[in-house]
Amino acid sequence: MLDYIIVGFGLSGLSFSEQLLKNNKSFVVISETDKSSSVVAGGMYNPVILKRFTSPWNAIPQLEYAIPFYQEIENRLNTHINNPLPVLRVFNTIEEQNNWLIASDKPNLAPFLSTIFKKNDNEFILANNDFGVVEKAGRIQVAKLLSAYKLELLKNDSYRNEVFDYDALKIADDFISYKGLKAQHIVFCEGFGLKSNPYFNYLPLNGTKGEVLIIKAESLKLNAIVKSGVFIIPIEEENRYLVGATYHWTDKTWKTTDEAKSELISKLNTVLSCDYEVVGQLAGIRPTVKDRRPLVGRHPEYKNMYVLNGLGTRGVMVAPTVSDQLLDYIEYKTVLDTEIDIQRFADEYIAS
Repeated sequence: MLDYIIVGFGLSGLSFSEQLLKNNKSFVVISETDKSSSVVAGGMYNPVILKRFTSPWNAIPQLEYAIPFYQEIENRLNTHINNPLPVLRVFNTIEEQNNWLIASDKPNLAPFLSTIFKKNDNEFILANNDFGVVEKAGRIQVAKLLSAYKLELLKNDSYRNEVFDYDALKIADDFISYKGLKAQHIVFCEGFGLKSNPYFNYLPLNGTKGEVLIIKAESLKLNAIVKSGVFIIPIEEENRYLVGATYHWTDKTWKTTDEAKSELISKLNTVLSCDYEVVGQLAGIRPTVKDRRPLVGRHPEYKNMYVLNGLGTRGVMVAPTVSDQLLDYIEYKTVLDTEIDIQRFADEYIAS
């Protein structure tokens, strides 16, 4: 009998797989990989909300745990996935510069907000004022990470590339079975796919569609992430950059749209003056929650069924710590943080 079945293989499914590997637990992942928003994720880890110069939820402990977590995977798979890069925030006004300096005095932001502004030395970036520099930021190559990790799981016969069939799941008191597999526990890490899950679809997962462009700009030569109306993120391929992202709350399709492309180009043109070519466009649905906290915990009725979801827009930072918490909760009976425990939505389950 297996210890676990994991359903879904984005950042949450991968992170929980890694926790199981580190704890010598047996498991199988079942996933239709191309339906993960993680595949199209920008992969940026940024410990500052740059619109308001505030700190995201639990940013410091999340980052302190996440970077060594990804480093361990890098070393084991012998695959480079972590690109540390500063974020350069374009200042539109002197007032924004002043607000930055005020924010840099706060204990939870001081480690990240440099008090020394950077001169704009790139002739193709339209920025009249200096940049604010966010340190200890960067990008995880998420698609490359998922691909390399999936390959390892396939070699170990621990991955099934298929759509999960809820009707084939059988639940007993002390185990679950699924198409010839038996396991002590099942953990659903499905992202927006949770909306189709009959066991957890009572949870208030909204989903926010996001689209990004891939551009080729030979003159730009950026070695940092630039944040203005959009993020411009250097990626692995030479002279290519991710530009994003859009937010759409009603469209729940995975199709790219001309509207999003136009929006991103319009914003990009306010900060970029060099020639560029749009060479790709990607779309995904972020698993967002109404209270902006992850969905983690045990099913109210079935004691061997769990969920790990709702990582939102900062999945790269959030996934490692919450997956660690969930494993400790299952295996060692620790208490989940009330902020992430799905028990906070118990009333929704009763109402359903």
